[in-house]
Amino acid sequence: MPTIITHAVVPIAMALALGQRRVEPRLLALGVVASMLPDADVLAFRLNIAYAHQLGHRGASHSLFIAFLLGVLGAVFASRLGLSRLKAFAFIALSAASHGLLDMLTNGDLGVALWWPWSNKRLFFPCTVMEVSPLSLRRVFSPAGWSVFRSELIWVWVPALGLAVLVRQLGRNAAPAH
Repeated sequence: MPTIITHAVVPIAMALALGQRRVEPRLLALGVVASMLPDADVLAFRLNIAYAHQLGHRGASHSLFIAFLLGVLGAVFASRLGLSRLKAFAFIALSAASHGLLDMLTNGDLGVALWWPWSNKRLFFPCTVMEVSPLSLRRVFSPAGWSVFRSELIWVWVPALGLAVLVRQLGRNAAPAH
């Protein structure tokens, strides 16, 4: 998996690309939480749930189905937060879905149960370019952790933020002059 912080880059980049008028700070906060939430499944280790189990790490919580459900949950509570239901659904679902997709780019572990509950098969993308992050915080802040962070900078941070700036600039250039 990428480090937990790197998962937040996707909703941050989407918000940067779309602007604060389209992605309010509270929606961005929900997107960041949704992008990190799938890794709560590491609690499965403490509950003696096997890694390869559908509820194990990178199992059900990393699926597109759970991302969809998180989007639905966001839509249900959107009006209480003063947000558009459709916007909340889309932003939260995409933020959550990005987690499993990023994990599929890593070079370790068992893969991601992207299509759960229809399949528990663990998947990777054909090209696994990112170093997999250690699961312990102590190891994240070690030389191995630094190698992971460099990999994430190259494959996630720079492309995502660069694309966000480009989209934002193209949007400004395409906007009619007032």
